[in-house]
Amino acid sequence: MELMVKYAGWAAVMAWATLVFTGFVCCADRQSVDAKTASDVSGTETPEAEILPVTDMVLIYGGGKHRTATWNREHFAPYVSYTDRAQKEQWLFDGFLFLEITNGVSGKQRIFATGYYGQPAGKTEWERQADYYFTENNGVYALDDCIAAVTERLGAPAEKRKVVIGLPEPIVAGPGSHYAELPADYWGSVDGKQLDFTGNDDRITACKWFIDYVEARFNEGNFKHVELAGFYWIAEESLHTKTILAEVAACLNGKKYSFNWIPYWKTDPDYYDWQALKFNYAYLQPNYFFNDNTPYSRLTEACNVAKLYRLDMELEFDLSVFVGDRNRGSRLYDYMKAFRENGILTSKRIAYYQDCDALYQLYHAAAEQDKNLFHDFCAFVVEHQTKYQNE
Repeated sequence: MELMVKYAGWAAVMAWATLVFTGFVCCADRQSVDAKTASDVSGTETPEAEILPVTDMVLIYGGGKHRTATWNREHFAPYVSYTDRAQKEQWLFDGFLFLEITNGVSGKQRIFATGYYGQPAGKTEWERQADYYFTENNGVYALDDCIAAVTERLGAPAEKRKVVIGLPEPIVAGPGSHYAELPADYWGSVDGKQLDFTGNDDRITACKWFIDYVEARFNEGNFKHVELAGFYWIAEESLHTKTILAEVAACLNGKKYSFNWIPYWKTDPDYYDWQALKFNYAYLQPNYFFNDNTPYSRLTEACNVAKLYRLDMELEFDLSVFVGDRNRGSRLYDYMKAFRENGILTSKRIAYYQDCDALYQLYHAAAEQDKNLFHDFCAFVVEHQTKYQNE
């Protein structure tokens, strides 16, 4: 199985494989509709002009105790701008997705979506995770400072850079659930009421609390170069949350925020129904990079699925891309090749999974092959942004 390779390692892969084959994750064959604009793709009535778009959104993992990257201003530098081989500097990613899947260490993991190893995170962990994004000299503050520094050299970009924040799944616990050992009201309280996630209303209340908390923390920052564009649903399948997604989407769209999702490849292909689930943008994971036995045809198939159901796309790589590791750079080149050949550059938004900070490490790589890969990848991002926005 390839579902969890990029998040929790092979142990988690096997755990999910067991769940899949015992019926925990089922396959379906459904249809959906997508489009290039928010008004076309969203199941809500929020006008397109009121949802802030992102063309190239990089995933920024941080907050879990297993992470080694420190997201300060220096760390953001190779994500904010790119200096090409001719020493011309230009803007790079226009969107930054801050997210995390677990908060804790082995044996004490607190998870933000069903299926990972550990116990469901409570309000304390949700709040701690949001606070991590809004810590001085880190996260959104550091991103804003980095953009300010580049603006002094290049002038302001055409639009402010967009921030998207990961929204945890309110995981059901208690008798009959996958976390039967926990009380149903484990999470915590809002406005003096202890929440019980066996009921949809309390799960939605927790999500709304988190959205409001993040919004307040963002507004405290008085950021000049970034704007809060939306939220991302951490759960990469909808099996456990179908009954609450519409209410969460309505809350977000009512605040003019986008609702984003990056579902697994054919695990439970409910991404066919992503519009009915009320997401504004859904990016398809090809899950090609992580298994050397997965053929190139997977990328072509994924592009065709994305075009058929009008999904956007995710490009994926991790630290095994380095020549001194598993030398999977050729598989990253495969994504770029397939996306060019299949018209993705002109028709689809792209989200970029890069493990924790693989692009930063490519930027500092010593091997010539790795340096060339860094330049070719960044040139691809610039090419996509130009072609997509001008289409």
